[in-house]
Amino acid sequence: MAADYARALAHRHPLQRLESPSRGSSALLHLIGLSSFAYSFSYLVLNPNPVNESYGWHLQYLTIIGLSLAALTFAVGLLADITTSPRLFAIKNGLSVASAPMECLISMLYWGLRAIDTKLVQPEWAPVLPFSVDLSFHAIPSLALVADLLFFSPPYTVAFLPALGLSGCIAFGYWFWIERCYQYNNFYPYPLFEVLDTTQRIGLFASSALLMALSTAALVWLYHVVNGKEEVSKANGHAHTPASKQRSGNVQGQ
Repeated sequence: MAADYARALAHRHPLQRLESPSRGSSALLHLIGLSSFAYSFSYLVLNPNPVNESYGWHLQYLTIIGLSLAALTFAVGLLADITTSPRLFAIKNGLSVASAPMECLISMLYWGLRAIDTKLVQPEWAPVLPFSVDLSFHAIPSLALVADLLFFSPPYTVAFLPALGLSGCIAFGYWFWIERCYQYNNFYPYPLFEVLDTTQRIGLFASSALLMALSTAALVWLYHVVNGKEEVSKANGHAHTPASKQRSGNVQGQ
């Protein structure tokens, strides 16, 4: 295991700010995040409403789908920390490409629509969420995933068009899912969908896909602001981290 850990250190991306996978601060972040996610899921079970008995359960909500993906990302991350497995670490980083931008999208849409009119995102029959619970569903997941990306992960390598393709698949896959749930339940999870016609829903989901892709691009930009940016040597085509972009957290000290 010590040899595996040494190899992981040797192959770590030079821009990664803090040690990960590790049983230290990386594991602590993943454990705290998972505790928050577990609290959110437990609230759904301990405070049932009509959605609990409906087709699709709370997975009709994009919030809960994003929370599930965030929990999977952090669960794999914690396992990588415990085992110091480079393979699990790579899987966690792959999941993050979808989960972090999705949670950023969820936070922006939820708080933006809520600022316009709470009734767009909360049905009249649904109990009002306590503020701490609201944060656990709609703010903490995005903050935790962004922190994991900025301080405990290598930079994203996905280009904008593939990110837009992934976002489009998620957005329109979700549209298909909620329409299926509507066939059984005769209600939509978000009141906003009730007031939109088909054309307007297409616009909403297309705009959401674009916003998620832009979130990916913004995270790439923010990562380089925080951690610096590699430059490619024209002489040999290899990437290196210039001294002016070094950060004290660079484990390789390059």
